[in-house]
Amino acid sequence: MAWLRRFGYYLIGLSIGSIIVYFIWDNKDATFDYGMDARTLKQIRIRTKVYSTDAQATLIRHKLDTVTINTILKNGDVHFSKSKPRIKPCPEYYITGKDSLQHIHLYIQRCDSIATIQKVLIQN
Repeated sequence: MAWLRRFGYYLIGLSIGSIIVYFIWDNKDATFDYGMDARTLKQIRIRTKVYSTDAQATLIRHKLDTVTINTILKNGDVHFSKSKPRIKPCPEYYITGKDSLQHIHLYIQRCDSIATIQKVLIQN
């Protein structure tokens, strides 16, 4: 019975501590980008974004704005099988949107300080 009581106290303390840590980190706007997709998308987001003429034409033709592109860069999926991440000096990535943006695909070239959105592909 003592073991069960100690385990119960442990769970209560762990729960209270987890809630406190959650609220502390929530207010600090900290991100934990440890996955491959998250790291790649963050590296693209922090760079200056430049749109190629082809990408700009597609955005205008389909009446898309940069908010849509930024949403994909925040929540999208990086397809490493279709990407070329080992190209020097500027790796290239193929990114697909999630949920309602699944039909939009981006082909992005990431250099030292600039991320160039080469193509915006839209599947109907």
